[in-house]
Amino acid sequence: MTYARQIIYGQTPSKSNSYKIITLAGHFKLGKTDATNRYEQNFFMQCSLRKKGICKRFKLTIDVYFTSDRPDLDNSLKVVFDCLQSCGAIKNDRLCAEIHARKLIDKLNPRIEFEIEELIG
Repeated sequence: MTYARQIIYGQTPSKSNSYKIITLAGHFKLGKTDATNRYEQNFFMQCSLRKKGICKRFKLTIDVYFTSDRPDLDNSLKVVFDCLQSCGAIKNDRLCAEIHARKLIDKLNPRIEFEIEELIG
C-alpha cells in the first residue's frame, strides 16, 4: 500500500542541534530545544498519517526543502523519523528498508514532501 503524499510546512531542524543540556533536581539531562518541540507539534498537526500505525517494512521517498544549502540532509531525516514515530504514523523507524531522499532549496517555503510505501515481504 502506498500512502498519499504528505506535505509538512516548516524548516526541519537538524538532529545534531535538537537537544540542549538541562538541569533536573541537580542532574544534567538532555532536553529538546524549543525549536524542535515546535516542529514536532507542527508535524503532528499537519500529518494526516498520525496514528496510522504502519507496522510493515516500508520505503520512504522524501524531498526536503531548506531555506539554504547549509543544513545536512541526513540530520533532518533523523528528525522526520522521530516525528513519524512519535505521531504514530509508523510503529518503529527500524522498519524503514529503503530511503529515497533529495535536498532542495526554497528560501520562502521550507517544507518536506514525503510518501510512504509499504513493502511486500
